[in-house]
Amino acid sequence: MKNPIREALTKTIQTKHRRVEVPPSQKLLYAVYFSLGMVGCLTALEAVHLVVLGRWNPEIFTVISGLVGNITGIFLTQKA
Repeated sequence: MKNPIREALTKTIQTKHRRVEVPPSQKLLYAVYFSLGMVGCLTALEAVHLVVLGRWNPEIFTVISGLVGNITGIFLTQKA
């Protein structure tokens, strides 16, 4: 089974004679997994809050937005 997050974070370096792939560290992968899991949990919490209380919670949405920005930043800077 392939790991799409590991493949997306793998850096490819082109030298004169060959291509070298540098895989991401385990700590980085665990941080991305944790962040994605937290986005899922917070999205579910926001949905429950919306259904039960009938109001939007801006604090939860702010945390979700921050985590999404963090994950996007990891993907963009890892490839550079």
